Amino acid sequence: MSEALKNHTFAALKIGDQASITRTMGVNDISLFAAVSGDVNPANLDPVFAAGGPGGHSAAHGMWTAAMVSALLGTRLPGPGTIHLEQSARFLASVLPGDTITATVRVAEKRDPDRIVRLDTLCVNQRGQRVLEGSATVIAPATDMTLPAAPARRAVLLPASRYAPFIDEARTLPPIRAAIVHPCSRAAILGAAEVRDEGLLEPLLIGPEEKIRAAAADAGVSLDGMAIEPTEHSHAAAARAVELAVARRVEVLVKGSLHSDELLGAVVARESGLRTGRRISHAYVMDVPAYGKPVIVTDAAINIAPTLDHKRDIAQNAIDLMRLLGADQPRVAVLAAAETVNPAMPATLDAAALTVMAARGQITGGLVDGPLAFDNAISPEAARTKGIASPVAGQADILLVPDLEAGNMLAKQLIYFAGATAAGLVLGARVPIVLTSRADPLSARIASAALARLIVARRAAPEVRR
Repeated sequence: MSEALKNHTFAALKIGDQASITRTMGVNDISLFAAVSGDVNPANLDPVFAAGGPGGHSAAHGMWTAAMVSALLGTRLPGPGTIHLEQSARFLASVLPGDTITATVRVAEKRDPDRIVRLDTLCVNQRGQRVLEGSATVIAPATDMTLPAAPARRAVLLPASRYAPFIDEARTLPPIRAAIVHPCSRAAILGAAEVRDEGLLEPLLIGPEEKIRAAAADAGVSLDGMAIEPTEHSHAAAARAVELAVARRVEVLVKGSLHSDELLGAVVARESGLRTGRRISHAYVMDVPAYGKPVIVTDAAINIAPTLDHKRDIAQNAIDLMRLLGADQPRVAVLAAAETVNPAMPATLDAAALTVMAARGQITGGLVDGPLAFDNAISPEAARTKGIASPVAGQADILLVPDLEAGNMLAKQLIYFAGATAAGLVLGARVPIVLTSRADPLSARIASAALARLIVARRAAPEVRR
């Protein structure tokens, strides 16, 4: 609303005068209205709950539409100086994200001497369908008034960290021994101190002792309470960490300042003892403020061009992790650039095959569907617009990407454009492996350690579920 706000006095108003405003419901408006009003009705906020209701989908609160009428009365007709006395409304149809609503008020009655004005109210959507009708009673202003329009307010919804419950629970558990592999940089030794101070892990520092102590001195970190297992170099540190994990002297591996390939090469070596029947894969467990729940992006760090068999394991690893974190039946969206099978696009063929494999029991514990484009994997409105009927579309828990390049770009776009925090774990080995980057914030490193701690606890007691 950029123009000046000019009112209409009681004397100037005529029966039949009317004004309108138009607004499109944005994707976050339902959550924003719930945050402001305290109305957290699951029919408005929970797509799964709403799917079983009469409308079959999440819709706006009725009072969101009624508030458009209030805005119209206070800014257009009668405008500034109006006192709102009464409003009645009948809600005739749902308003969905993406709908464009036009609200109109029309002067129906004037009553002297108290400057009482009754107006008919109507809201219609972009198809001309009535979504609200009713009336409003106001005291109209007595004097002319022109005011500069207030600048439009931009609201940002910042939910509490979705890692918080996992971190809080992990802190209630006794810390477990973790091999910090080659912590010979400032960042690596700081990371070891952080998880020690949080009470999540008990670090065992593996690597050249002289370099470890130099890194600690550079970072100003005390090594009190952190044992050192000396090795000659980074390759030896990775091999020793694997030996200790096989012997169950450590329960988690944490990448330090060595290259990821060095650590993972030792893990997957034929003689390592940490291999399972599964291919190892990386999972970004992401807290994306604009999405209503945690979501996993996989694989964005290990498998460069996964085959169909690899993708089956990647999907199963992610499903198993989500189940350990409390999801009964995680929804896996197998991503591609289109939501239809195209023989010229191998990712769509793999996605369709994975969907059938899940239906035949070759992937268990979750719902798998694809191919799905990113928009209809995470947006119910996008899925509905394209006519996609799927238990996964619009509410994915896991985004299985076509290859490492796509996954890495997607994850980093969510981090840098959408303000997401990403905890990084390697799955498919006999112990969880924390794989973080020097650029990761403290919150991501703490979340990664907490998730690794919970994985160990819940594998030992699988009946414990959130």
